[in-house]
Amino acid sequence: MAKKALITGVTGQDGSYLAELLLEKGYEVHGIIRRSSSFNTGRVMHIFQDIHEENPQFSLRYGDLTDSAGLAAILHDVMPDEVYNLGAQSHVRVSFDIPEYTADVGALGTIRLLEAIRSIGHECKFYQASSSEMFGAAAEIPQNERTPFHPRSPYAVAKVAAYWAAVNYREAYGMFASNGILFNHESPRRGETFVTRKITRALARIVKGEQGELYLGNLDAKRDWGYAKDYVETMWLMLQAEKPDDYVVATGEARSVREFLAEAFGLVNLRWEDYVRIDPRYFRPSEVDVLQGDAGKARRVLNWEPRVTFEELVRIVVEADLGEVGLSLNNG
Repeated sequence: MAKKALITGVTGQDGSYLAELLLEKGYEVHGIIRRSSSFNTGRVMHIFQDIHEENPQFSLRYGDLTDSAGLAAILHDVMPDEVYNLGAQSHVRVSFDIPEYTADVGALGTIRLLEAIRSIGHECKFYQASSSEMFGAAAEIPQNERTPFHPRSPYAVAKVAAYWAAVNYREAYGMFASNGILFNHESPRRGETFVTRKITRALARIVKGEQGELYLGNLDAKRDWGYAKDYVETMWLMLQAEKPDDYVVATGEARSVREFLAEAFGLVNLRWEDYVRIDPRYFRPSEVDVLQGDAGKARRVLNWEPRVTFEELVRIVVEADLGEVGLSLNNG
C-alpha cells in the first residue's frame, strides 16, 4: 500500500518540488491550500495533468494553518504517514509589515498542526521547515546545528518558535519530528518578490528591451544559495532516518547579492552597474549580513550532497526567465 504524505504550502516553490519527488517515489500526496479568489496553483497544475483521473495520487484540500479544527479534520481524513509543514508567510521584508500574521501562521500554525496530530492520536512523521534566518546576527561563520539563534526579523522569530515547538513535541510526546534548517534555495519557481527572481526577471525584461532599471536594497548581504530541487530531497531523507533530528542544509559557500548580479548579468554580457539602482525602501530595519551553512551532519547522517553549483543555479534561473519572454542565452 502506498505511503501517504500531507504537505502544507504545497503550492509554493518547495511544496511543488516535494510533491513531484514523493509522487516519483510512489506516495499518495495530499496538499493543503488556502482558498483564494484567484488561481494560486500554478506551480502544481502540471502534476494534475500528469495524473490519470482514474488513479488520483495527488489531491488538494482547502485548509489553513490558522484553523485548528480544519487541520484536525484533514489529518483525520487523510491519516498520513508523513506530514511536511512548509506553509508560512515566507517573505522576510514583508514580515516587518505584518508581524502578527507572520507569527500566527509560522509559529502558532506549527503548534496547531503538531497539536492536531497529537490530539487525534495518529502516529506519523513530521517535518518542520526551519530557516537559516533563525541564525540572524550569528555568533559564528559558518552556522551549524549548535550555533545559537539570534533572529533579526518577525519571520525569523516565528521560525525559531516553530523550531522549538517541533523539538518540544518530540521530547514531550515522543513524536517523530525533525527540523530542516534550510539555507537560501532558489529555482525558476521561486517567488517573484525574492531578490534572486527579482534580479533574473528584471534581467530578462532588460534584454528584451522592456525595462531599463532595477531597484534593489543591500547588495552586500551574503547568502548561502542552493538549488531548491536539491534541498527538498533532504526533507524526505530526514523522515526516512532511524530517529528524528535537526539538520542544517546548505552548500557551505556564501555569495553576496552583488556577486549574484555579476554572475547573472555576465551570462548576457551586460554590466549590472549600468542598470541597478539602490532604493532605501528595500533595506530591512535590522539586517542579516552573512548566512553560511555547515551541512556536515546532513552529509554524514543522511548521505546528502548538493549537486548544483552557484554558477549552475544562476544559469538555470536566468535561462528560465529569458524563456518566459521568448528569449534564450543563445539569442539573448
